[in-house]
Amino acid sequence: MSSLKQLFGGGLRQYGMVIALLALIVFFQIATGGKVLTASNAQNIIIGNSYILILAIGMVLVIIAGHIDLSVGSVAAVTGIIVAIALRDWGIPWWAGILLGLAVGAVIGAWQGFWVAYVGIPGFITTLAGMMLFRGLNQYIGQSNTVPVPTQLQQLGAGYLPEWGPNTGLNNSTLLLGVLAIVAVVWSELRRRARALRLGIEPVPVPVSVVRLVVVAAVIAYVTFLFGSGRYGTSFPIPGVVLAVLVILYNFIASRTVGGRHVYAVGGNRAAAALSGVNIRRTNFFVMMNMSILAALAGMVFVGRATASGPSDGNMWELDAIAAVFIGGAAVSGGVGTVVGSVIGGLVMAVLNNGLQLMGVGSDMTQIIKGLVLLVAVAFDVHSKVNGRPSIIGLLFPGRRDKGAGSGPGAEASQPSAPVAEGATSTP
Repeated sequence: MSSLKQLFGGGLRQYGMVIALLALIVFFQIATGGKVLTASNAQNIIIGNSYILILAIGMVLVIIAGHIDLSVGSVAAVTGIIVAIALRDWGIPWWAGILLGLAVGAVIGAWQGFWVAYVGIPGFITTLAGMMLFRGLNQYIGQSNTVPVPTQLQQLGAGYLPEWGPNTGLNNSTLLLGVLAIVAVVWSELRRRARALRLGIEPVPVPVSVVRLVVVAAVIAYVTFLFGSGRYGTSFPIPGVVLAVLVILYNFIASRTVGGRHVYAVGGNRAAAALSGVNIRRTNFFVMMNMSILAALAGMVFVGRATASGPSDGNMWELDAIAAVFIGGAAVSGGVGTVVGSVIGGLVMAVLNNGLQLMGVGSDMTQIIKGLVLLVAVAFDVHSKVNGRPSIIGLLFPGRRDKGAGSGPGAEASQPSAPVAEGATSTP
């Protein structure tokens, strides 16, 4: 039993959403007669949901810090129309258009971050105003017209890794990506064991490490085969590569950097964070600005997939991103959540939506089921905290634990009051 716990990193219940995701895949695979686990369907899931998953990465940091951002869909829409018009009318290259879009997101994020961090307006109100402001700006700039984008930008939203080299039966770019992923996993495991020995800690038994590596490598190998064995000209989608890079980058920022720890500290206990020397204003400014930059990127990915920017882009995106974050284990009160967990939560919703469509379920019942899934997932998480147990969903991946009573309902009442240092004040 101890070896089993070592293998799964402390208990199966920490992987509630992973198990739920796998269960959904198996259920829909059987219910649809094998239509879910096909190369084309897997590619469609990634391409069709990558922009929401990108939003979820930024949204989880906002929610961990104790805020909410309702403007992400409108920010994505106004960025998309600006980039589309710039590429069509100004004659700039596609890469300059992407840089322009990120710059637009940064400016919008600085605007919203200023009101939240330095003026003290709650994020909910600031971004509610931003949702209306930037939605109107999108329609004003584009005159409610559809503006096409060039082929190069379309590759960002719906392109595939190229084919090259000898005929291996799989797309060689996808194959190389899978091999590199397996090598990275093996290297990480060896590095973990070496670090444990260096610190004088007894590492997990070698058989446990071997079994863990075999299981993970087998999953990566299957995913590589699934995406690499599709029809000619398809492979692992480029937006999936962008998403994977962002997950690795932001997981590192959230768990291994001082700035990331400050975000958790601010959301977990703002007064204690201020007394510890955390610059709360700067932290809040960062999370709001970062969210808008990722919203701009998501907007460009969507516009590339849709081949044009339109006046209805971005509608309700913020709700999908927020749902993914909460299903992935973030706490409503802040201070709890993971980047990987939020992406898994987004994939749960994506697979659920895709499976119901393949089964021919109407959009009305699909919305009802998705709403119930969100409600049950969050209720289950809150129930665990109220009863003094670690959050089952919030512990999706080890290394970032819940704050217990300090991060569940009633947490604010349990937090000690303390003076806040000058320059570190922030609104709830």
